[in-house]
Amino acid sequence: MPKITFIEEDGNKKIVDAPLGLSVMEISQKHDLDIEASCGGCLSCATCHVIVDPKDFDKLEEIEEGEEDMLDMAFGLTKTSRLSCQLIMTEELDGLVIALPGAPIDW
Repeated sequence: MPKITFIEEDGNKKIVDAPLGLSVMEISQKHDLDIEASCGGCLSCATCHVIVDPKDFDKLEEIEEGEEDMLDMAFGLTKTSRLSCQLIMTEELDGLVIALPGAPIDW
């Protein structure tokens, strides 16, 4: 099964199973990670904001206008920020590395 590595705010890395077809938001919730996701994944907030490792960023589907609009409201926005509700797990994303906002990252 594909895997995702989440880097938590305290710097701990958590490697989890990432079932195909689920969003990164849904996967994070199944593993009790600290992603709020207030709107439940319907693209009406930015509380599921995550930072994607630059080495993985080009593997993602292109960002759509609605997601860009919501990201404008995200705290700690970076060049590789995305909304986890819009990232759907595929085989190509196996090994994806995601940092939660506020996590110490060195990429």
